[in-house]
Amino acid sequence: MEADAVVRSFLERMEARDWPGAAALMAPDARISYSATGERFAGRSFMAMNEAYPEGWRLEPIDVLAAGDRVAAQVRVPNGDQVDWLSGFYTVVDGRIVEGHEHWVTECSEPAPDWRAPYTVS
Repeated sequence: MEADAVVRSFLERMEARDWPGAAALMAPDARISYSATGERFAGRSFMAMNEAYPEGWRLEPIDVLAAGDRVAAQVRVPNGDQVDWLSGFYTVVDGRIVEGHEHWVTECSEPAPDWRAPYTVS
């Protein structure tokens, strides 16, 4: 399976709450880091954390691009009245995710700086 197909399948299985199926697409010693919080997850702890996360979220992949074994994914994550965005960067080896760096942001959660107002469009 190509690297981008691995990440797409991983996201689909996460959306379906197919935890064993998603885990099968990760190397047992995979490392996933979250830039916003500084958290790092090793091995299956990443899957256990996602399984424990309160329900209500969805994963809506917008784009998944690959260059060799490196994959970038942009994912919209609605959860009730809140929408988060995930920018994930993954390394895939032998059909499994071995490393990931995820950057999470909540849509419209920060005020725009006043100095940029002249440059924006409505």
